[in-house]
Amino acid sequence: MQNIAEHIVTGFDEELNLLTTHMARMGGMVEAMVTDSINAIKKRDSVLAQSVIDRDHEVNALQVQIDEDAMRIFALRNPMATDLRRVIGAIKVATDLERIGDLAEGIARRALTVNNGEALALTKGVHRMGKLVRTQLKSVLDALLTDDTIKAKQVWLGDSDVDEMYDSLFRELLTFMMEDPRTISSSASLLFAAKNLERIGDHATNIAETVYFITEGSILTLETARDVSDHSNDE
Repeated sequence: MQNIAEHIVTGFDEELNLLTTHMARMGGMVEAMVTDSINAIKKRDSVLAQSVIDRDHEVNALQVQIDEDAMRIFALRNPMATDLRRVIGAIKVATDLERIGDLAEGIARRALTVNNGEALALTKGVHRMGKLVRTQLKSVLDALLTDDTIKAKQVWLGDSDVDEMYDSLFRELLTFMMEDPRTISSSASLLFAAKNLERIGDHATNIAETVYFITEGSILTLETARDVSDHSNDE
């Protein structure tokens, strides 16, 4: 009887590990798509932009796989406590990652438009914002794989920096379009790309909340997030 119980526990652990492996793979793919979509604008590389667009179906397929894995665990294992939160969290994270992949694809499509026009100086601003968002995404994916609630809180608090950069870039692009109507098409595409980056930041924040929920079993709030500075000072 003990051997049977050990086999069941081992099998359950393997299924949870496989779920984590799929999330890590999906996260890596999405992170690469975001990076490449940003570089496609900076380097005016339409081939790279098209490669991002072509990869989106792989991300969608992984989300389906994660959902199926999670449903199988619910049906066969009846997970409880932390295991239950981990399975629910996997579904939520996969949804956010799928949306990030869609947004990266959208940036890549905007890159194709921008690259067909005259080079604009404000592409540098979009690239700077992209680097910040990419850093946020990388940090939250690291937090997810290591159950690092401190890093998750830092990402959650850092979303305001992304919002501020977007607001600044939005004003610059509107001014640029009014001053030179010939740039309206390319500037509008950059504006859409910047908005997609801002939304990617929001999804990174969602993942940070999920990391906290999985580990702590409660909702991340401004009050609980702010104590990250105290932990940072202790380190």
